[in-house]
Amino acid sequence: MVFHPPVAITAKAGDAGKYKVGLPAWNMLLRGFMAGAYIAMGAALATVCSTGIAYSADAIKAGAVAGGFASAGMAQLILGATFPVGLIIIVLTGAELFTGDAMLAPMAAFIHKVSWMQVINLWIFVYIGNLIGSIVFAYIMANGPFVSFGADGTATITAFGTRAIAIAVAKTSYVGMMGMWSAFLKGIACNWLVNLAILLGICADDAAGKFFGIWFPIMAFVSSGFEHSVANMYFIPAGILTAGVTNTATTVNWINMWTVNLIPVTIGNIVGGLFFVGVLYWVAFRKEIAALK
Repeated sequence: MVFHPPVAITAKAGDAGKYKVGLPAWNMLLRGFMAGAYIAMGAALATVCSTGIAYSADAIKAGAVAGGFASAGMAQLILGATFPVGLIIIVLTGAELFTGDAMLAPMAAFIHKVSWMQVINLWIFVYIGNLIGSIVFAYIMANGPFVSFGADGTATITAFGTRAIAIAVAKTSYVGMMGMWSAFLKGIACNWLVNLAILLGICADDAAGKFFGIWFPIMAFVSSGFEHSVANMYFIPAGILTAGVTNTATTVNWINMWTVNLIPVTIGNIVGGLFFVGVLYWVAFRKEIAALK
């Protein structure tokens, strides 16, 4: 299995960022749409596979649920183990993910001196594309596996739909300034791991190496309960749309999706990708990168 040393990985990340910022806006949107849908596919799979084992600690203590396999920790592990399919597809097929570009585009600015306006331009168009793709797939799930329709067209929520709404409610449950701080910190930790996964994907030349390089850090961030802005562009709308189709009362809505989750999480994701991976690796290897030229 061929792999590249850290300095080569850092240089390749800058090369990838330079290519990405040079794409026309329509292509950024298109590739962003694709990536948003792919992340949603992984998130939908994770939702379905973790349904039925997401029991609370209180329920286990009360004896309502047997210990062992049926636990909150196991539910998180299964959620994390199935989610990475989205990023694996993105890396191997060349789609554009905002959280990855939060590191790759700045690396291009550091190494190749592309303008920061180009970096921001990429972020904006890819973010919009990711949002559209995520919501489109959320609509498919909310009117597909998350509900069942009777002959008269009446929608009944399935166990998967109930789980989708529960995830959406949990992701919009941050309260007050400390709640926002928590969401922000989870956004930092998430994209720190996501961009390490991107670097490990660049590290390997073969598909199997890229698969395993990506899978472990992504599994770690999801299982740990960190917050990913693009994944939440799916998770929260999926809950909102499922509740709407089935007339299920819920606290989650399109406003608090942004105010208590996507805004602080997106800022955290930028900090995690830009500073904790992009800046740190550039500072660590800039002399070696300069020697490669």
